[in-house]
Amino acid sequence: MKDKSIDYILRATWQSIARMYNEEAAKYGATMATGFALLSIDKEKGTPSTALGPKMGMEPTSLTRTLKSMEEKGLIIKKKNPNDGRGVLIYLTDFGKEKRELSKNTVIHFNETIRKRFSEEQWDNFIEIAITINQLIQDKEIFSQCEKNNSEKS
Repeated sequence: MKDKSIDYILRATWQSIARMYNEEAAKYGATMATGFALLSIDKEKGTPSTALGPKMGMEPTSLTRTLKSMEEKGLIIKKKNPNDGRGVLIYLTDFGKEKRELSKNTVIHFNETIRKRFSEEQWDNFIEIAITINQLIQDKEIFSQCEKNNSEKS
């Protein structure tokens, strides 16, 4: 993999992780999206449905489908938002809280297993690289110099 591009390595790794989580979730009749949603919903105060999409990085149609499935399985309930009559708050049911713990433990197990394979220095380097890549993208620094050079050539 060393000769592959950064985006290839990240994409292939994420696809492997997603496949692994989906295989594990399937054992419980769920999906990775369901597990992620369970972890993204505040277990005490609930979460506005409008905040879940951005928090999870999901498109509205996918989120709607996931929430509908979760509601049908008795993992969540929806209630009107008392602070915003147009909005809806998503709450975990007792069953949802139980499955949230399962999801949480699955993520913790994955993280602990990976962390054991690397030294503290390797882990810190990985985190630093990931943070830097995200920051460069957020600050729009990846293509800004390229665009500047292209406009100067025109």
